[in-house]
Amino acid sequence: MIYDLIVVGGGAAGFFGAIQTAERNPSAKILILEKSQKVLSKVKISGGGRCNVTHGCFDPKEMTSYYPRGNKELRGPFHRFLCGDMMGWLEDNDVETKIEDDGRVFPTTDSSQTIIDCFQENCSKHQIEVKLGIGVNALSLENDIWTIQTKEVNFQTKTVLLSTGSTPSVWKMLEEKGHRIIPPVPSLFTFNINHPIIKPLPGISVPNANVKILGTQFEDNGPLLITHWGLSGPAILKLSAWAARELHDKDYKFEIEVNWLNESEEKLRDDLIAIRKNSGSRLLRNFQLVYFPKRLWQGILEQLDLMDKNYADLTKKEIDGLIAILCKCKFQVNGKSTFKDEFVTCGGIDTKEVNFKTMESKLFPKLFFAGEVLNVDAVTGGFNFQAAWTTSFIAAEEISSRITNKNM
Repeated sequence: MIYDLIVVGGGAAGFFGAIQTAERNPSAKILILEKSQKVLSKVKISGGGRCNVTHGCFDPKEMTSYYPRGNKELRGPFHRFLCGDMMGWLEDNDVETKIEDDGRVFPTTDSSQTIIDCFQENCSKHQIEVKLGIGVNALSLENDIWTIQTKEVNFQTKTVLLSTGSTPSVWKMLEEKGHRIIPPVPSLFTFNINHPIIKPLPGISVPNANVKILGTQFEDNGPLLITHWGLSGPAILKLSAWAARELHDKDYKFEIEVNWLNESEEKLRDDLIAIRKNSGSRLLRNFQLVYFPKRLWQGILEQLDLMDKNYADLTKKEIDGLIAILCKCKFQVNGKSTFKDEFVTCGGIDTKEVNFKTMESKLFPKLFFAGEVLNVDAVTGGFNFQAAWTTSFIAAEEISSRITNKNM
């Protein structure tokens, strides 16, 4: 049997690409091969089990600004299929979505199983075969037909869609065939920090901090979370994505500077002077200079030995020290930790070797790519899923047009 399309990889991009192809070609023979015994595993854990399906950004140019790698390549594809299109498709398939205050989009059920059920029901509806526990060992093209070699059996197909995510064995296989692979390194990780200010404060967060990686041009702002192992939250995760390669080269040992409030030193100094003038007898521990979690404020005061000081008695050196730790708090980072159970890499198939109008390989005809197998990745917030939906949609459009034309 020769399939019209074999999708290698049973994740988000693979399922969506197969479904999009089947919707356009109801009679097409489509097979999904998945190496593990589970499909849609990242969909299952995304967003803490709620599935952050996309991000409420409806402007293609703005959307690309969230992608450290692939931003230029995705602008065209995002004009063809963006978050509103994905939300619309889900609605057409009886999955209602909601946009939360931070822009993240979830099913209204707050359950990733809703998305999984939708995809699996569509596979059943369109008679898409799914085979588990089958890893691909080799690909070969002969007489316009692709042969997919596996340990168990060989499959033949007119078209291949590779959506294997961050799978080293697939990258190695493609590299051996001549594709250039950008070496993968981790992205979206948290910073391991052992420091007396934050060590006793896991769970404490601030709404808008600025974080700089010293000695580089990288800085970002956003919510910052103190964890058992150091610092996390959107500000850190965005930095880890943009600086992924540089931090890998530093062996994840570097120094950061945190402005806890993303405020200027001048403003905080003016505020402190005003308090000294109007409420100088107040103790610092009972009257905060800034809107701040109380435990973090007191942790900073303990570090500076200011717990029993009032504002009027602060020396110039103590004022300078307090302003510095609020605006330029330095931490040594020694290592990283994976963000929750989500793992994203920067690296993969060189985007220069892929036609982003069709998602087809420029080296091999009828070999298409979608999702994280490409050197495309984004910050956290539903952006990586949107890249998966968009690239698989583009691939499916092209694959479907060829199937339709050949059937005419």
